[in-house]
Amino acid sequence: MKKDRIEIIDALRGLAVVLMVVHHFLFDLVTFLGAPEFLFTNPVLDVFHYFFAGLFIFLSGVSSNFSRSNVKRGLKTLAVALAITLVTWLIGMPDVFGVLHLLAFCMLFYGLTRKLWEKIPRTALALLCAALTAFTAILTAHVTTTAKFLWMFGFPYPGFYSSDYFPIFPWVFVFLLGTWAGAYIVEKKLPRWFYDMKVPFFPKVGQKALLIYMVHQPVLFGITWLIALFTGQKII
Repeated sequence: MKKDRIEIIDALRGLAVVLMVVHHFLFDLVTFLGAPEFLFTNPVLDVFHYFFAGLFIFLSGVSSNFSRSNVKRGLKTLAVALAITLVTWLIGMPDVFGVLHLLAFCMLFYGLTRKLWEKIPRTALALLCAALTAFTAILTAHVTTTAKFLWMFGFPYPGFYSSDYFPIFPWVFVFLLGTWAGAYIVEKKLPRWFYDMKVPFFPKVGQKALLIYMVHQPVLFGITWLIALFTGQKII
């Protein structure tokens, strides 16, 4: 079966990327220009942030059904993630396990274990992933530890810092839920409109998601610097 691009998937990914860029720009305004903190963190944005990040992770799982090699895809993403860690470490805002690190892990994990997941009945897989997402989200929110080797799994030790932090739990199960949905999409089991829908702008953004993720923060910082220059403000 030919696995053509499905525009609505690219569009949803593009929407998630645009929202991510806006969110990070608000962070820059608050952090470097001293804008009111509520622009970046408030009850609405704090929840919405995880919604569009979760959508991005879910869609990455969906796309795993279209990939020729999730292991190669994961290694490519890991290389970019490690480069980001190096750069952010040098500027004093280390990103040690952000969304790209998580996606690299998920791609590699799924690529190596795919046959095991495919043996689970699909309904059972969906229920299992949903239940484990909820359970591990509650677990990581309420359990604390001083162990320094569990931060990757969602249990950061006191003093741990990552400028972007998406641990394996609960997010790996959101990714796996995406792989479940992607199996139905590949098999053309969704309504015809899902495959035929045309969406302006956002699909192009979604197709360049990794590139945008790599370059958006330097661009946003440049814009922030220009704002400071033209308004006479100092970068904090």
